[in-house]
Amino acid sequence: MNKHYDIYGMGNALVDTEFKLDNAELAKLGIEKGVMTLVDHARLNELTEKLKHVQCNRTSGGSAANTIITSQLFGNKTFYSCKVANDTAGDLFLAGLLEQGVATNLTQDNREDGVTGECLVKITPDSDRTMCTHLGITNTYSDKEMNVDALKNSRYLYIEGYLSAQPIATQVAIQAKKTAEAHGVKTSITLSDPTIVNYFKDNFLAMIGTGVHLIFCNDHEAKMFCQTDDLEIAKESLKKYTQTYAITMGSHGVCVFDGNETAIIPCEKVNVINTVGAGDVFAGAFLYALSQGYNYTKAAKLANLAAGQVVTKLGPRLDADEVALVIKKFNG
Repeated sequence: MNKHYDIYGMGNALVDTEFKLDNAELAKLGIEKGVMTLVDHARLNELTEKLKHVQCNRTSGGSAANTIITSQLFGNKTFYSCKVANDTAGDLFLAGLLEQGVATNLTQDNREDGVTGECLVKITPDSDRTMCTHLGITNTYSDKEMNVDALKNSRYLYIEGYLSAQPIATQVAIQAKKTAEAHGVKTSITLSDPTIVNYFKDNFLAMIGTGVHLIFCNDHEAKMFCQTDDLEIAKESLKKYTQTYAITMGSHGVCVFDGNETAIIPCEKVNVINTVGAGDVFAGAFLYALSQGYNYTKAAKLANLAAGQVVTKLGPRLDADEVALVIKKFNG
């Protein structure tokens, strides 16, 4: 049966503010390096004040939103379910979706008063990213943000793993997966971040339930989820939770399992400026490739090129010209 949407995504809607800092400056902020930390509004304001002297770049973000917009830019038809407030940051986020042609539950008139979620991204000279996230109104993400008809009429459901940090959102994701399975929609989830996996493992397991079609993660998340320091053990253990997977391994490429065979797909060497959004863009390009009938090896090659492009600049997303360049490299 033909589906109207290629991907239905659900996740946190955030506005990202990126700062370039050295390790000493980061240490002064008292933040654990290289992971995502949830903070309250007071802490967000405190960090913003401390960083006001640092040049920054502000853009609409959010992990699953980056993935959905990537797929849309490559040529998919997508829908994104999320929650923002009726404020300036919410305006920025909604404009980012509509500009790219992404369908969404959001309108100019259905947003509540409150504060749109924000993420402060600190980028150090080693190209690592350290994030502090205030969820704001997305912390009340509920079934009101879901469009069940759009979900039923999609080929893939993509669940952002960060939703596991929110009890109500976890329950919405569980129900979304059940709805998807009942209507022939393939289910996928990203493990998102090692810290989130560590603290909210039970919620991840609840969302995955009896298993999903596809898991996206990096090697650190895979090992954390499977509670092992051995990636080879993690690769085998993940098969208990998913039919297929894609494990990104930084400069070492990606390991894909298509349900039958495992393969390592290398990536090009690039000048890495910023790793924010790399995994999100990888997932978006990978899902696009699968929707076009590519096998997992070809999907990983395209996704590696896309991720390799986004890490060479600031910002968590590619633009249309950069996507065209990736496609040209892939076809060349």
